[in-house]
Amino acid sequence: MTDLEEQLRRDLKDIAEGAQPIQIRPLRTPPSRRRNRGVRWLAPVAAAAAVAGLIAGVTVAGHAPRRGSPSAAVKGARATVALEPGAEAYCIFPLEPGSCESVSNYQDFEYLMVRPLYMFGGNNDSVTVNDALSPADPPVYRDGGRTVVINIKPWKWSDGQTVDAKDLIFFLNMLETEKANYADYTPGLLPDNIEYYQATGPQQVTLRLKAAYSSIWYTYNQLSVLYPFPLAWDVTHAGAASGSGGCEGDTAADGWAKCKAVWSYLNSQNKDTATYGTNPLWRVVDGPFRLTSYSTSSYTFARNTKYSGSPKPSVSRLTFTQYPSATAIYQGLQNGALSEGQVPTADLRPASKNFLPPVNPLASAPGGGYNLQAALSFQIFYAYINYNNPTYGPVFRQLYFRQALAMLDDEPSMNTAVGRGYSASTVAGVPSQPASRWISPVMKEHHGQGPYRYDVAKAEALLASHGWTVVGGVLTCEHAGTGSSDCGAGITMGQQATFTMLYPSEDTTLQDDVNILKADFARAGISLTPTAENFSALIADVAPCTPSQARCKWTFFTVGGWDFNSPGAEPSGEQLFQAGAAYNGGSYSNAEMNMLITATHTSNDLSAFRSYANYTAEQVPSLWLPSPVTVMAVSKHLHHASQSPLGTFLPEYWKCTSKKC
Repeated sequence: MTDLEEQLRRDLKDIAEGAQPIQIRPLRTPPSRRRNRGVRWLAPVAAAAAVAGLIAGVTVAGHAPRRGSPSAAVKGARATVALEPGAEAYCIFPLEPGSCESVSNYQDFEYLMVRPLYMFGGNNDSVTVNDALSPADPPVYRDGGRTVVINIKPWKWSDGQTVDAKDLIFFLNMLETEKANYADYTPGLLPDNIEYYQATGPQQVTLRLKAAYSSIWYTYNQLSVLYPFPLAWDVTHAGAASGSGGCEGDTAADGWAKCKAVWSYLNSQNKDTATYGTNPLWRVVDGPFRLTSYSTSSYTFARNTKYSGSPKPSVSRLTFTQYPSATAIYQGLQNGALSEGQVPTADLRPASKNFLPPVNPLASAPGGGYNLQAALSFQIFYAYINYNNPTYGPVFRQLYFRQALAMLDDEPSMNTAVGRGYSASTVAGVPSQPASRWISPVMKEHHGQGPYRYDVAKAEALLASHGWTVVGGVLTCEHAGTGSSDCGAGITMGQQATFTMLYPSEDTTLQDDVNILKADFARAGISLTPTAENFSALIADVAPCTPSQARCKWTFFTVGGWDFNSPGAEPSGEQLFQAGAAYNGGSYSNAEMNMLITATHTSNDLSAFRSYANYTAEQVPSLWLPSPVTVMAVSKHLHHASQSPLGTFLPEYWKCTSKKC
């Protein structure tokens, strides 16, 4: 038994004994500006929202849920959660295009109503699959990983129908038909890697795969895409009988015509946000809550009294309310209007030097009618490096040059000066926090700084040994060529290291990080010009480009980070660092990296994953940046609340000790 298999065995044992599982969307589209219910790019709050103004008498909570007495829970309790600017849900149908990809739409909205086949994370720090919360039993792999047997728990839809094999076949048929319109589709992966699928029992579906895969990777990064869909959705018009659309029984023989018609109708209803709160389609749920009213600025859920899973929700009404600014949320907390809301970093005292959970960083933070919880994200933050830049691409393809950039990347100072202690360094293509099985030995070097800790002198020496000299204040190639002491292939004599860094103008934190990079790069003669642009304008440049394209002239580009939540809960990097990947915005290409990523897809041995993680740390495919840590204020009347690193929002655990918690 490998150490990974042994860890999984222990996890399952913990669940069986009643313990919480030990523990994510890219973000899943281009790197996101938000995580959980927090927003990455909050502007500084007004001076009036000073630390001294925060409610007095804090009680600080760590990452574990606070355990209140269940008997103290008040029936009919109402909870209100703050929505940060731009964090509202605007999609409701879980087979939808990339424009719908966000934590706000999925984990904070759709998951409350319709559960994916496998849930990840828990009411804790877990980053693993949560079989207890999933509507299917753990998948059974046979034939060396070529056959997957899925046994669906006989949960009930709110219309009384049983969640069964037909519901999963309905989803698989629609996915096969409309994969190009599904945000989580990657060519060659699911459903392309399935040879065939079929119902092998009333509650059982069997997948025959085209190759043998790792049970870990396939569960975390492929099966995590799947949902059972209610047959009440298998319709083509309002008022149609459940299943009358025929997608569940459709085949390729008619070109999936029935499924196409069903998807077209459901997609049209998905776009009709004004009817979300009244459309009978969306009232058929298997999750713990059902939507009762909706607008883009506020929406309310009631508990689903027919929810089959456990725990059963005790909160009677859950309302999400949008606030126009971080300052407004802060005021809402001061007024006691919120059950939960993000505290702007500027309104917290600086965190302790060793802000790494489970060490409690908030012991000196102010508070009042709230407990404070640190919310780590299972994510990496980084800047793309443009390997296809016609002028600077050859420079970036030199490993020594990227190593020198990493040595000039002063993340510790960014953590202190910008994040005020509420951030964690990124050192590889795998999250360093929270603690998980995925962290590799190289990532732990230099007390968690990875292989290239901040060292200007070492960076200067490395550059000098490869033919670079500071001329007129700018680092310049003085020894062109491919020898061991030359600048490297494609770099011309007199080539200067003068770069730009694009970042969203909305993000003042990224601006401050980039300015620190500018100052530290300058110490080695590298010129970096920070360039702010509107986020919507920048995002078009995330897609890979070719040297001949005018838009390919950028050198560095950052919009934040990548959340490894479901799907993609094993941070194996195929979407980010594999050659040709959709989100490989810098066109990084490395045969060894491709091989190591592929190995994580076929091997259950943890050493295969760690080899990949080590390589991302050593190769520096991107320029790493600090990952922010959100701090949430949770009402003292609200118990059993926790902040999942995967953004998994689980209010069914909540217990309120007052009518308004």
